[in-house]
Amino acid sequence: MSGSNFVDYVKICCRSGDGGAGYMHFHRDKFTAKGGPDGGDGGRGGHIILRGNKQLWTLLHLKYRKHIHADDGKRGDAALRHGANGKDEILDVPLGTVARDAETGKVLGEITDEGEEMILVPGGRGGLGNDHFKTPTRQAPRYAQPGEQGITQWIILELKVLADVGLVGFPNAGKSTLLSKITAAKPEIGDYPFTTIVPNLGIVSYYDHQSFMVADIPGIIEGAHEGKGLGLRFLRHIERNSVLLFLIPADSKDIREEYNILNNELNTYNPELALKDRLIAITKSDMLDEELIQAISAEYPELPLIFISSHTGFQLNQLKDQLWKLINKPIEG
Repeated sequence: MSGSNFVDYVKICCRSGDGGAGYMHFHRDKFTAKGGPDGGDGGRGGHIILRGNKQLWTLLHLKYRKHIHADDGKRGDAALRHGANGKDEILDVPLGTVARDAETGKVLGEITDEGEEMILVPGGRGGLGNDHFKTPTRQAPRYAQPGEQGITQWIILELKVLADVGLVGFPNAGKSTLLSKITAAKPEIGDYPFTTIVPNLGIVSYYDHQSFMVADIPGIIEGAHEGKGLGLRFLRHIERNSVLLFLIPADSKDIREEYNILNNELNTYNPELALKDRLIAITKSDMLDEELIQAISAEYPELPLIFISSHTGFQLNQLKDQLWKLINKPIEG
């Protein structure tokens, strides 16, 4: 998933269709010179609809479609014939897409399941034909309703990556390397900050043909919740992960301090992140001997630590086991 092709934010102008006008008409045939009203109703204007599509991973296909229009409903006709509804405009979006009103910021809804549909902007209602307005005292109403106008609304679509496990760490913590070792993903890997500038996804194969998804979120720096570094652009992706895997290198000056900074950035951005299950992986553990591993474990007894090395494969299978247990932990009632 290249940086130029990953788009997780678009702003589009949506216009739903106008409702068709009701029809004013009176029944006439060779046997009836002055029949009653038989004007039909107008058709509904087309909706703008979001639909979940698990084959999509980005909003790139909507980046250059700034104006989305649905068709207008058709006018009613004689003999109580209903006008055709306007054709809906269906926008396929990746799972994890959130829609907001661009002016108020209000969340309009979110798409999380394959095939799930949500009416983003409803079409205008069709007008009633004159048949609806007949009464015992007004048997020949010469009036039909116009159709309701459609709605024009600026919408923001944001993608929050859906994954079972989100990798959290400072730049160069080894997230991309780990992802490349436990999945078939091939993220860009380098020795400079922010090698990863888009979320990378990978599928971890587990026993008995089971699997789970891991997302490598671009590196967090202190102050990310204020927009520093890559900031808020990527913190939102962590909201959708079931389990948070913190990666801290074994040569960190202070493991607890690094974990506290990362944790504070997440909790300041969204306090609900504190409720997610988590595991702390000490990366580059091939540089540690057994005595050092035991010493670090004893120094931080309150932290859920596991020591791994993506370079040598040390304890990567044990890491998968622990993540699987957390992902499938029974929900407490």
